[in-house]
Amino acid sequence: MAELSELSAALINGDMAGAKALTKALLDQGIPAGEVVSKGLIPGMNEVGRLFKACEYYVPEVLISARAMKSAMELIRPLLSDADSSRVGSVVIGTVQGDLHDIGKNLVAMMLEGAGFEVIDLKTDVKPAEFVDAVKQHKPKLLAMSALLTTTMPAMKMTIEALKEAGIRNDVKIMIGGAPVTDRYAKEIGADGYAPEAASASDLAKSLVAA
Repeated sequence: MAELSELSAALINGDMAGAKALTKALLDQGIPAGEVVSKGLIPGMNEVGRLFKACEYYVPEVLISARAMKSAMELIRPLLSDADSSRVGSVVIGTVQGDLHDIGKNLVAMMLEGAGFEVIDLKTDVKPAEFVDAVKQHKPKLLAMSALLTTTMPAMKMTIEALKEAGIRNDVKIMIGGAPVTDRYAKEIGADGYAPEAASASDLAKSLVAA
């Protein structure tokens, strides 16, 4: 008899095969997909985030745990309806125009999915107009932008201006991050929040949605 706590432990330990097997067993036992997410996957990834913030886990360990979470989500995602109560909301994420770096963005995306968000990943080198189109199409609660180069940071401001011009800036909360990005810069360009790393990004996202 599989337990939800065992699934959480599998994520914490980065056990991809175990996470997938336990997820299948839990679903076969008749536990709803939303409950598997809210009581198994999310608590596990929350603990991974805590360990990361406490410097007990580092990026490799978080990536391994996130990989285990993704293997479980492959089984769960087809069973979740758009209105499923386990979903916190949707988030559009991407690395801004001119920037091809994606490791940090990918890590944030995986942590957000582990926290219960539906993640629409636009990948890298995303133009302001592409962010605008994605917000119009998906109507997310959050827009997350990443930049690893100081030369590409202005694209964040350009994107916010493009959202204003399209009349949809107030329809979505905006969070930004990346090595050269600061909280001061977030305030300067009119973003709603800044996160220095993936675990903080997950916490920020949840607080912005709650607000």
